[in-house]
Amino acid sequence: MELILKQDVTKLGYKDDIVKVKNGYGLNYLIPQGFAQLATESAKKVHAENMKQRAFKLEKIKQDATKVAEKLTGASLKIGTKAGETGKIFGSINTIQIADAIKSQYGFEVERKNINILAADTVKMLGTYKANVRLHKEISVEIEFEVVAE
Repeated sequence: MELILKQDVTKLGYKDDIVKVKNGYGLNYLIPQGFAQLATESAKKVHAENMKQRAFKLEKIKQDATKVAEKLTGASLKIGTKAGETGKIFGSINTIQIADAIKSQYGFEVERKNINILAADTVKMLGTYKANVRLHKEISVEIEFEVVAE
């Protein structure tokens, strides 16, 4: 079954992608939740026309994401938190704190759902970690962040 995605769906595709999925997944989840619509011939024609009209805007967004990626490449964030004497922090560091740190230290707004922490487990100790920040569907940057005691 072919569907046109109306919004980003994790591990499936991005908005306006035409994807093939199993019938049950499409009919029972994606279409009723409003994530996708059937990719009929007429829907594909309308989709192609809309994509032509949006091509210029999408190129501008991609250029802006590239500029942000250049500034964030090699970036090192410092995230302060309360920690015990052994280096174990109270709670854990998640994507919300990373997004806030990027905004406060570099001035860029990044959605937390576009940040993926590259750690085997949650961040619960002081130290240096890495995260992958997706700025555009084709552009992502790996940044380092250091968790320090306040």
